[in-house]
Amino acid sequence: MNIYKIIVTWCLLLLLLPVYAQVRVATALCDNRINPTGIHTQAFFFSWQLVSQKNNQKQTAYQLVIASSKSMLDRQQYDIYNSRIVKSNQSIQVIYKGPALLPGRTYYWKVKVWDASNVASQWSEPQTFITGLFEPSDWGAARWIGAESASPDTRVVPFVHGKLKENDPRIIKSKAAPLLRKSFFVAKPVKSALLFISGLGHYQASINGAKIGNAFLAPGWTTYDKTVLYNTYDITNDLSKGNNVIGVVLGDGFYNVSQERYVKGTGSFGKPKMIAQLKIIYTDGSEEYVVSDTSWKTKPSPIVFNNIYGGEDFDARFIEKKWNTGSYNDREWKPALLAAVPKGRLLPEIDYPVTIMDTLSVKSVKVIGDNKACYDFGQNISGIPQIKIKGKPGQTVKLIPAELVLDNGNVNQADGVTPHFYQYTIGSNDEETWHPNFSYFAARYVQVEGAGIKNQQANDDRPVITDIKLLHNRNSAPANGDFICSDSLLNRIYQLVDWAIKSNIQSYITDNPQREKLSWQGEQNFMRAAINYGYDVYNLYRSLVQNMKDAQHSNGLIPDIAPEYIQFDGPFVDSPEWGTTGMLDLWFLYSCYGDTAIIRNAYPMMRAYAQYLQTKAENHLLLYGLGDWLDVGNVTPKGLTATAYYYKAIAALGTMAAIIGEKQDASFYQQLSDSIKQSFNHKFFNEEKKIYATGSQTAMAMPLSLGMVDEKNKKEVLDNLIHQIESIDGNRITAGDVGHRFLVKALYENNHPEVLYNITKRGDVPGYAYQLNLGATALIETWDGKASQNQLAMGHILEWFYEGIAGIRQDKQSVAFKNIIIQPQVVGAITSASGSFHSPYGWIKSNWELKQNMFSIDIEIPVNTQAKVILPARSNSKIWMNGRKLDGWKWDNETVTLQVNAGKYTINIK
Repeated sequence: MNIYKIIVTWCLLLLLLPVYAQVRVATALCDNRINPTGIHTQAFFFSWQLVSQKNNQKQTAYQLVIASSKSMLDRQQYDIYNSRIVKSNQSIQVIYKGPALLPGRTYYWKVKVWDASNVASQWSEPQTFITGLFEPSDWGAARWIGAESASPDTRVVPFVHGKLKENDPRIIKSKAAPLLRKSFFVAKPVKSALLFISGLGHYQASINGAKIGNAFLAPGWTTYDKTVLYNTYDITNDLSKGNNVIGVVLGDGFYNVSQERYVKGTGSFGKPKMIAQLKIIYTDGSEEYVVSDTSWKTKPSPIVFNNIYGGEDFDARFIEKKWNTGSYNDREWKPALLAAVPKGRLLPEIDYPVTIMDTLSVKSVKVIGDNKACYDFGQNISGIPQIKIKGKPGQTVKLIPAELVLDNGNVNQADGVTPHFYQYTIGSNDEETWHPNFSYFAARYVQVEGAGIKNQQANDDRPVITDIKLLHNRNSAPANGDFICSDSLLNRIYQLVDWAIKSNIQSYITDNPQREKLSWQGEQNFMRAAINYGYDVYNLYRSLVQNMKDAQHSNGLIPDIAPEYIQFDGPFVDSPEWGTTGMLDLWFLYSCYGDTAIIRNAYPMMRAYAQYLQTKAENHLLLYGLGDWLDVGNVTPKGLTATAYYYKAIAALGTMAAIIGEKQDASFYQQLSDSIKQSFNHKFFNEEKKIYATGSQTAMAMPLSLGMVDEKNKKEVLDNLIHQIESIDGNRITAGDVGHRFLVKALYENNHPEVLYNITKRGDVPGYAYQLNLGATALIETWDGKASQNQLAMGHILEWFYEGIAGIRQDKQSVAFKNIIIQPQVVGAITSASGSFHSPYGWIKSNWELKQNMFSIDIEIPVNTQAKVILPARSNSKIWMNGRKLDGWKWDNETVTLQVNAGKYTINIK
């Protein structure tokens, strides 16, 4: 065959090959998770993220298909759903509108899209989702079971703040955590095995001796009289032919809080209990169910004490080897008892589980006495110690975690949280490994009492710690972004805040990991943007909305904590800066993720709270609450912060009402927000001096940042804020955890990043750098470094790092980062910065450098979005984009503005 025929043959073959679009489906999500389990079919949705090697790409259409099996999906037999070709650029929040789905089923799906040239992409990789159990009847014969019955007289809800009084008959004492097991026989080949399970307060489940899943403290914390969460696991590959065993151990958690050691509050919804259904589908099509009932067996576990606040004790002498395997004989075990059914309805846990995310090794160890040593892990985290120990049966070791140490080397459980400790009793002569399972603490140090150090000379037979680690637990939400710049101090501040965030995102956002462990809503209200830049907390915030719905009072009040395990008094139950979380979380879920379904779902909650606030207002002013909590000098009137948040929340509610078609409400709330703004200015604004209230940083910054300042006064108010910071406060921070976020935003959004840079860099007065100079490794609760050493509420500076220095934010009219602004701020001694943020459409990246007289930036804009790029320039600058010189660009106020579509760009400005 000659060369001509070869070329012709190859050309013909190429013509026969399919032509695919320039875009590819990189990530496909169901309910914002990859291959999720426990999907509730009420308004669940699909999303996908696209990538392309070519710039200017977008989606023009999509097709989404669902099948009942992988083989049918592969054969293009879409027996469940086929959207056909939908002409739309929508690639997020695509609500499922197909036929009703069955509970407890695995479904298979994929999606493809058409690009800007109307050319189809390849199909995405096959995906799955598993539906949950929708109704109580779906649980079939499964019953709540436990090891003991609880008398209604022992119920203490809401919890007592602190401890019950001595001789109170309701005093709650911890008992050994119960073990429960169920053996069952598998005789035929298994096609599918799905386990639906909940345990209160917490559970750990195993199948044939192996732990199921990787969750820590599952399920998440809720108002158990309203909602009880359950989890769904696919354990198809974990079953074996013949005898199989499900094993469960139950911990107390927030369901049953005893009072032997430190507690923030004491109370009980009941005794530990569980419910489970294992649904087995065999390859021949038959089904079998293994359910929790009195055929299960129970026995006390070696966990002889556990308390979410006080710690945990383990006696290894009581270990039942292979208790959760088929070879174990459980004849001595007692039958499980039917337990009281919790009042709350069973709902699937939609958030990422709390898991062990990091393992820290010892940085140094100090011997502080006989059989006593203090281990320093170099970083304050939410966590638990893990030990390897060798000794003799019956010997005990005590582990005391802490954030600080005293001058004599002993740990210091400051801030009134003592005692919290873990006690381990050795069970054999072999080396043993252990860590707590149902408690945790804020810790950098672990003091070990009753054991020696490995390789240490000893003349006694004491046990020896052969290894010790510190395990970090947090919500396993994926990373959403990162930031680094040429200024090492700002990088250290970033890490300081990041560790506080990581330590306080659990199944809800905690106030701190030691003293509180409660969901004070100020943290999520003040920090949601900063948290979201670092971690994908969409699912977490959806679950927080459910917590607020459950906690709402009959009069409409949304309390300061949710779940409201403890009912506090006065502003500690009702402070608008905390309660408006119940509106502003919904606004966040819409503006940052495009979720309108949850607005409809939670709208009654928001409207009821708005009505409550109206009854509390005096001439549209809310003159009560906690105020600018932990500000320096108590310099801002309480009513100012409360009313400012009232305005912000009502304005957002008006917009959300319009989005879901509540036109009458939208008009009413718009008028109400205007009235609040007018009353606010009448009350707090000094027209002659152009100063709000006391002129404090918070008093000036909040109205500026929230758009409450009339345009004619804005410049003078801003100038007076700068004067207050520089000339009166001497570049010292006075704003507290309510106002500091607005101080940060008022400065960098109004072209004064240099002022923010100066106050942030100071290490000689209370602030971020001051805390670092004190040796902090996580953000401290107060600017002066006192109270909790791991608390996220003051971490607002991250918004400036991402939106200002890296320059990544969305246009104010945009939803879900569809329209992006890239506008880095070159400030102070910073010569380079890099930031990335994972938006619902994909990664947004900005990486800039200033070298001599050349400003260079690499940016990445996701497919299906566009960006306005605003960069520093002079009127005579020369600009190149991707190597091509640009002409005719517009210069304004020391910047140049460029419009770009999706893609990757390198821009150089000389």
